[in-house]
Amino acid sequence: MKRLLLFLLTAIFAATGHAASLSPAARAEIDALLSRLEASSCTFNRHGTWYPATEAKTQLLRKLKYLEDKGAMRSAEEFIELAASSSSTTGKPYLVKCGRGPAVESAAWLQAQLQLMRSSGSARR
Repeated sequence: MKRLLLFLLTAIFAATGHAASLSPAARAEIDALLSRLEASSCTFNRHGTWYPATEAKTQLLRKLKYLEDKGAMRSAEEFIELAASSSSTTGKPYLVKCGRGPAVESAAWLQAQLQLMRSSGSARR
């Protein structure tokens, strides 16, 4: 029984120790996304409060670092899903509001920006 328990614990630790890391290309896309957000005239709603895009970028960078340290994502899409779409404490979606337009969920805004970047090739710069 002890051998089985030791084997299972070893397997669990080995599996978590080899978590996938974020590739340089994926990190470049995420950095480009956050730069687009920061350069926009948009505001970002988190926990019911509107913040300038520069503050949103800072918060999202903290979440990115946490997920990178855990090896919990491999793509820009996973970053959007796991870090940039909703609060990890309340589960409520983040919102982005640009100019006089309506507020939209950040996941939709970021996905649209990612598609624009990919279609123009700007994510690789």
